Amino acid sequence: MTARSRGAFARRISAGASVAAIAAVLAATAPAWAQEFRFDDVSVEGNRRIETGTILTYAGVTRGERVSAAALNDAAQRIRESGLFQSVDLRPEGDRLVIEVTEFPTINRIAFEGNSRVDDAELSQIVSSTERRVYNPVQAQADADAIAAAYVDRGRINATVRPALIERSDNRVDLVYQIAEGGVTEIERISFTGNRSFSDRRLRSVLATRQAGLLRQLLKNDTFVADRIALDRQLLTDFYRSRGYIDFEVLDVDSSLTRERDAYLLTLNIREGQQYSINRVGVASEIEGLDAARFESAVELDRGETYSPTAIENDIARMEKLAIRQGVDFLRVEPRIERNPRDLSLDVTYVLTRGERIFVERIDIEGNATTLDRVVRQQFNTVEGDPFNPRAIRESAERIRALGYFADADVQARPGSRPDSVVIDVDVEEQPTGSLSFGANFSTDNGLGLVAGFSERNFLGRGQLFSLDISTSEKNRRISFDFAEPAFLGRDLRFGIGVDYRSTDNDSALYDTDTFRISPSFTFPVSENGRLQTYYAAEYTDITDVSDDASEIIKAEKEEAGVWTNSVGYNYSYDSRRAGLDQRSGYRLRFGQEFGVGDEAFIKTTALASAETRVWGEDVLLRATVEGGVLHHEDGDTRVTDRFFLGSRLMRGFEPGGIGPRDADSDDALGGNKYAVTRLEAEFPLGLPEDYGISGGLFADYGSVWDIGSDRGTGAEVLYDDYTPRAVVGASIFWDTPIGPLRFNFTEALQAEERDETRNFDLTISSRF
Repeated sequence: MTARSRGAFARRISAGASVAAIAAVLAATAPAWAQEFRFDDVSVEGNRRIETGTILTYAGVTRGERVSAAALNDAAQRIRESGLFQSVDLRPEGDRLVIEVTEFPTINRIAFEGNSRVDDAELSQIVSSTERRVYNPVQAQADADAIAAAYVDRGRINATVRPALIERSDNRVDLVYQIAEGGVTEIERISFTGNRSFSDRRLRSVLATRQAGLLRQLLKNDTFVADRIALDRQLLTDFYRSRGYIDFEVLDVDSSLTRERDAYLLTLNIREGQQYSINRVGVASEIEGLDAARFESAVELDRGETYSPTAIENDIARMEKLAIRQGVDFLRVEPRIERNPRDLSLDVTYVLTRGERIFVERIDIEGNATTLDRVVRQQFNTVEGDPFNPRAIRESAERIRALGYFADADVQARPGSRPDSVVIDVDVEEQPTGSLSFGANFSTDNGLGLVAGFSERNFLGRGQLFSLDISTSEKNRRISFDFAEPAFLGRDLRFGIGVDYRSTDNDSALYDTDTFRISPSFTFPVSENGRLQTYYAAEYTDITDVSDDASEIIKAEKEEAGVWTNSVGYNYSYDSRRAGLDQRSGYRLRFGQEFGVGDEAFIKTTALASAETRVWGEDVLLRATVEGGVLHHEDGDTRVTDRFFLGSRLMRGFEPGGIGPRDADSDDALGGNKYAVTRLEAEFPLGLPEDYGISGGLFADYGSVWDIGSDRGTGAEVLYDDYTPRAVVGASIFWDTPIGPLRFNFTEALQAEERDETRNFDLTISSRF
């Protein structure tokens, strides 16, 4: 017999023996399985904490009742499923049934070992096992899995968690979750396929997820979090569609681990489609008796514009608000879009229809342990009893999320108590809104400085702002306090009060200054993007430490000692970028006037206009700014504490006080009653790897400050008191570093006066920790 034959024969013998053994077991157990028992007594042994009656209830075996062996097995299983016992054994002894149990121990203490990235307090919120309750191994393992999932959300996919027991007296145990956190699984590379109009660099700037770079030890959004991918898909979709790509779609997202399993490679496969512009815009009504022409004034979308869902949503919101003012309830605006593939244009028709007659029954808010209900309700333009408008509810949800008070905010509508009503459920998850910071900064204007600050954006849960900042440097000291109530008297009216003290040491002049200002204000919207602020200000200014060699003009101004002024004023601002999207272009306008009242009568006027746009696939940002101001005093006697100075924030390439009117003898900078500056800037990538965080820029500044007004009868010679423009060009390097953002400016003055103080290099850095 060959070896193969012997093997086959052995397998047949073995199989036959197995079948015979199974048959014998079935033959032996079948009568026992069908056997019935009747017990006159049922007793429980081994229980120490669990009442005997509770165990008998789980078993369900009654004295005198006939039960089968299968029923006894089911009784044992019911006791096990209670989760209270480590082992359960039912043992018939004649007419007596003995239920022997071994109880699970009681949890004496829950502890965590090996965790450094997530603290014990946060882990305690994750686990469901509870001290002084019965230990359940199934629940303990579920808790371990939940802890591991929390680490995965932080990009540590290799984290492991194992529940371990330490035995104590009296059947108690310490439950310890032993954690091996592992390393952060970063995003090593994010790439795209299918993108023709925008570079990978530009598209990466849109995403919430970031590639790991030099800041990988500080950033959390360069770790792989699966839930963040859905947000990235939406952000990318919003980006493209706001630029007219109505067919854009993210086909798939491929995430693969590197061979070392310590980083992810993320690839987004997209289809851009074609870019569409607007050809025709109209309004039509399907409501009998409602004239569509009444709503055409609310339409701002115009022919030739690039298609944008945001612009259409804004038009719809304006028409719905107009309908409410005109007493038209339940109006719905449906945008109907027809394509013209030949010229890649769209015809947009806003169709006015009658919506369902549904009312808001109530608004329920949950999850806000600190924030008051009214703070959340203030984000709704809808109140109980108003017609239900789904779009308005979505906008309210966005406003709640934009507050920054909540880590998550979910707003949903559900049926109310009547068929024509709905209940709005708002479920929020609060997050920290305060900060205590200590830090340092450095600038070539003020030197090295130390800063400390406390701020709370949701003070006492009322949605109020409270902040206190203290800073000191080689050349100035400042203390400021700000408080703001964004919904004064429950309206869209912001009340604020600011207190500011500033003391300066002027290296470029032979005098110092002290300034104290307190100013309450009210700010309110006057249009979608426009805001108007009105304020009162009380200000104290003083000129101190005047040197004997100082300008005669400064000495004369010093004779007035400390001066109190009272003023009222306003500031109007318009910002087209309030939509919140990553826009391709935008502009800002600001105009303000301050009027001195009482003993000091003056008018101070300032204005700013700024526009920016992105070109070359939106990789390059261009910005142009024009800014100026005029101070007019009733008697012409302004002081150096009142006049304008051009620091590097307004005009680069010069020392603080380095340009403008100057005393011919002492060389003191005197400031001016007028100034005007034009700034042109460009920011662009330098072709370096993005994880370096380095980009470049070019700029040109052109402007001046002039006119000191009266020389107070001193007869002092003042240089450059007339308009004498200066021009500067330069290059910038921007570097995002672990200690904060750095900006290096290298400048060259193309047009300067002989006594001007120029600067060829400027460095700014700020950091808080």
